[in-house]
Amino acid sequence: MNYRQLGDTELRVSELSFGTWAIGGSWGHSDDQEALRGLATAMEQGVNFFDTADVYGSGHAEELLAKATKGKEDEIHIATKFCRAGDIHDLNTYSEESVRAYCEGSLKRLQRERIDLYQIHCPPLVVLKDGKVFEVLDKLKAEGKIRHYGVSVETVEEGLFCLSVPGVKALQVIFNIFRQKPAEQLFMEARAAGVGILARLPLASGLLTGKFTKDTKFSEDDHRNFNANGEQFNVGETFAGLPFAKGVELASQLSWIAEGRGDMARASMRWILDHPEVTCVIPGFKNVRQVEDNLGTLQVPAFGPEELERLQAFYRSEVAQHIRGAY
Repeated sequence: MNYRQLGDTELRVSELSFGTWAIGGSWGHSDDQEALRGLATAMEQGVNFFDTADVYGSGHAEELLAKATKGKEDEIHIATKFCRAGDIHDLNTYSEESVRAYCEGSLKRLQRERIDLYQIHCPPLVVLKDGKVFEVLDKLKAEGKIRHYGVSVETVEEGLFCLSVPGVKALQVIFNIFRQKPAEQLFMEARAAGVGILARLPLASGLLTGKFTKDTKFSEDDHRNFNANGEQFNVGETFAGLPFAKGVELASQLSWIAEGRGDMARASMRWILDHPEVTCVIPGFKNVRQVEDNLGTLQVPAFGPEELERLQAFYRSEVAQHIRGAY
């Protein structure tokens, strides 16, 4: 396992880490025991960082992490998020009273005394510019409730604004071969500001595995069904904002990236890690097999300059115009 510094903090995290949205819920059926085995396998292979949120399974993902990391609290770092259990457009959701309640709830479910990285969960820009939530987070940090804080953002504009806030130490962004915009300006400025980058949805909700067809169906409780067109939350969180059929078509044109790299999923995550500004990539998982498959990313070769240029040109000419939602 390779480790990268989270911005200018003291935290060094595994460059391939894991997100827990899928084991919490909204990705179809999941099995808790298999999820716990997957978490154990990841840690055995050197993964020391997991991303979660209070709304993943209404706190269930945090509870699973508590079980999996019991007795390892000093060596396994956890990032969680808050605000989406309330009305994200209501400034009262970000009041000191509300944020403290969210924080204490997460601490209780995680069975920890301190959260390593506490992230605002995709708030509107107006909330970020209001600024009061950052004052609350500074208080929680001073009290030892949180170690560092960051923001999970939907747009480059939000990310750039967050870089102006001294206490922000990490940005979580949607970044993958289908969604390359953050690399154009945000990454460089984040690095200059000493802010780490967590790359979420590296496989564009599975499109970049190359395993879907236009006839693929998803269960009713899977966001790839109920949010395919942004019905419940930002459409960018599902299939990177691409219409599903177009995403399948575009993925079929990328099969070449798997040559010499095992499969498209590993190649797609290798491409992300080839950006030095990225602290870690956080794919999801439901079982041991998926954890092991994702960890295989670390064994595949990096992309060469010509390949990187080809993928950038593909994004600009074939993909960018089809992306929907705030970006």
